[in-house]
This record gives sequence, structure tokens and C-alpha cells, in this order.
Amino acid sequence: MLNFPDIDPVIFSLGPLKLHWYGLMYAIGFLAFWGLAHTLAKKEHTVVQADDVGDLFFYGMLGVVIGGRLGSVLFYNFSYFLGDPLYLFRIWEVGMSFHGGLLGVIVVLLVFHRKKGCS
Repeated sequence: MLNFPDIDPVIFSLGPLKLHWYGLMYAIGFLAFWGLAHTLAKKEHTVVQADDVGDLFFYGMLGVVIGGRLGSVLFYNFSYFLGDPLYLFRIWEVGMSFHGGLLGVIVVLLVFHRKKGCS
């Protein structure tokens, strides 16, 4: 039998505000993307221009959040969702899924790539 550690999902709380581990990971991921995208945009032969980084960052964040929520609801709670479609919008219940967020980002990148006319 495998033993899994019981880690508190909250790093710390300050009154009613709580910082969760997954929130910290989202922030680190977004900051890493921002830095990497700006570094790559400065190179001579690149798909993303420096002017596009902010737009790509914003839409990428939307893709992660919307895709992650959709993935969580549709992959793990689909039968509950069928009975109560508004469950999708109750973001304080359940959470987000990595693979849903990944699919959301892939969709954003494909749409962004097509709109920019990249080859």
C-alpha cells in the first residue's frame, strides 16, 4: 500500500484570505511564461513579437482558468453537471484540472497562431 503525505492545501491564511499551493503554482507559471515569452520575443527569428506578449499572456491565462474549470467539471463531475449546469459557474466548489488547463492553452495558442498569420 502506498502512503501519501497529507499536505495542507493552504500555505498560510491572513484573516479570511488564504494562499493555496495551487494558487502559488499558477502565479509561478504565469511569471515564468511572462519572462520566457519576453526573452524569446527579443530574438530575431521568432513567432511572437514583443508587442504580442501581453495579449498572449492574457488569453493564455483565460485558457488556463476556463479550460481548467471546464476540465474539472466535465472530466470528473460530468453527471453532476448534467443535472445542474450552473455547477460550472460555482468556482468555489471543486477546482480545476491540469489537463483541462493544458487543453485551454493549446486552443488559445492555435487561435492566436492563426489570427497572427504565423506559418
